[in-house]
Amino acid sequence: MAGTPAAKTETTAALRRVLSGLEQDAHGLADRLPDLLLEAERIAANVSHGIHGRRRAGPGETFWQFRPHGPNDGAQTIDWRRSASSDQLFVREREWEAAHTVWLWPDVSPSMNFKSHLATTTKRNRALVLMLATAELLVRGGERVALLGLTQPVTSRRAATKLAEALAQAAHRAEVVESLPPKVRLSRFSGAVLFSDFLDPIPALRDRLESLASGGVTGHVVQVLDPAEETLPYAGRTEFVGLEGQDRWIAERAETLRPAYLEKLRTHRAELIDVTQRLGWSFQLHHTDRPPSEALLALIVRLQGNDDGARWQPQAAPAGERA
Repeated sequence: MAGTPAAKTETTAALRRVLSGLEQDAHGLADRLPDLLLEAERIAANVSHGIHGRRRAGPGETFWQFRPHGPNDGAQTIDWRRSASSDQLFVREREWEAAHTVWLWPDVSPSMNFKSHLATTTKRNRALVLMLATAELLVRGGERVALLGLTQPVTSRRAATKLAEALAQAAHRAEVVESLPPKVRLSRFSGAVLFSDFLDPIPALRDRLESLASGGVTGHVVQVLDPAEETLPYAGRTEFVGLEGQDRWIAERAETLRPAYLEKLRTHRAELIDVTQRLGWSFQLHHTDRPPSEALLALIVRLQGNDDGARWQPQAAPAGERA
């Protein structure tokens, strides 16, 4: 019976095994993060060529630049101290405070630790690399970044490193290894970028995404999948092992499962895309056998589209490099 001492002892032992597994997984994640951070910085450096942030003149308190006084500028805009050192009148421009916080979330749950023979990295490692590289690019563009439900916004050029350190320190916490993004309320006009396989049931995903978007938050969903999850390339007697438990299942002829599996995956993705579209969020799919820079570039295009081109502006190529 469930209430007997023997049953309670068995339950406690099972809980300890789960916690021990989580602890070992957390240590593995922490050990791997420095290498992933270096990879993310390299990818961000390659992608960021020709991109700068959205600093511009406008309302704000931070000094940006001096410019010559024009016919449409009133006398109150003149900076008399700067103008006194020249024969020309100058206007002191302040920087437009367009930067806002972008909340990042990588799914580091046990199921993301999957890697098939078709890929060179796990889904979790790829999600982490994309998250860190995105943080690097956003900070270079003048944005504030933070880990969803874990850190406060930062603008430091070491932002990616700080996020990696925070994730490593909290890797053993149950809420960090949950396969759904934290159910938190974000400030208006902030943004969210989520990296996961998003294979949880649609009602649960809908609930979390709607919670994040409820304050007018703009968001981007990046679904990271192993190519084997897209094609189910198995045949014959195949054993399937669950990564978030002890579930094991043997299929005598795995190829017979393919049509139904692919249809279920297609339906699930269509429903997920429908959720993101209703929220005004973007959706993109990335497979772990593809270069991470490919996904990062696609994400930048989406970030650009969210602000009518104001977030990312391409720099003109030097004259010697133009076609």
